[in-house]
Amino acid sequence: MTPVAVVIPTFRRPESLERALRSVLAQDRLAALAAEIAVVDNDPDGSARATVSRLQQEGAPVLYVHARDPGVSNARNAGLAATRAPLIAFIDDDEEAPPHWLATLHAAHQSLGADVTFGPVRGRADAAADWKRAYLERFFSREGPRETRVIDDPYGCGNSMMTRATALRGPAPFDVTANQTGGEDDRLFAVLQAEGRRFGWAADAWLWEHAPASRRTARYALTRAFGFGQSPSQIAARAGDWGCVAKWMAIGAAQAAVFGAAALALAPFGRARALPYADRAAHGLGKVIWFATLRFYGRTGSSSSAPSRRSGAANLNAMAAKITQ
Repeated sequence: MTPVAVVIPTFRRPESLERALRSVLAQDRLAALAAEIAVVDNDPDGSARATVSRLQQEGAPVLYVHARDPGVSNARNAGLAATRAPLIAFIDDDEEAPPHWLATLHAAHQSLGADVTFGPVRGRADAAADWKRAYLERFFSREGPRETRVIDDPYGCGNSMMTRATALRGPAPFDVTANQTGGEDDRLFAVLQAEGRRFGWAADAWLWEHAPASRRTARYALTRAFGFGQSPSQIAARAGDWGCVAKWMAIGAAQAAVFGAAALALAPFGRARALPYADRAAHGLGKVIWFATLRFYGRTGSSSSAPSRRSGAANLNAMAAKITQ
């Protein structure tokens, strides 16, 4: 049985980290599957050290890794450097795994012969207001095929298993220029897709994602949707394929116009009805304004995970304000 290293990057969320880590420690067949469990603390102040130390004192086989320079790519790369197992499972510090998760993900990855295997995510926003809870839980969820099988297109890094030798080559497979913006997994998977690597989907290897208070807002979700929308245009721009950039910008402009108008028209009749259309408009706007910088990670001046924004997001903010007022 090929052993796994479970890597949990974290940034100033000790309570959430403890929930995620305890769920990993409670996995079925943990001793047989997990060669290493590494918590990568991306806070320069080392705020996760106390949580890990307390669990170590309880006998938990957890490795503490301090990646002092904030950035999501730095954290993931540091976790890889600190472990040696041939398979890597990534779980985020706001996620929680049921006991069957690791064994199910491992079995699917092996049976499919995949380089990267993804699993479903079930969003939880229990404390959100009624009008936005359903939208937020869909937003933080990840759905895919109903059956375990090979897939053509990748998902995100949270709840994934990767083969180190083929999917995580070199000392820094995650692009450090994406440290604060995110999208480091999109960039990696675009390279793997171009190489013809094999992606898998483990339909039963689901886990929960708990949205913290700072993310249980429509403004956060729409800004994040904008960032997700930027990815195809940015990937094409990095490849120098300006024709493809123009194509994505044209698609995005149409999406922003059509869905943005629908969201604004529906807002007076109920914010819950408008939000899904605003989400799609935000994705479209991101394709158009792909050069704007959004910073979601590694903000050392505050423990908040709310994104900071630069130029290009004024229209998005206006739409969010209209819907959420």
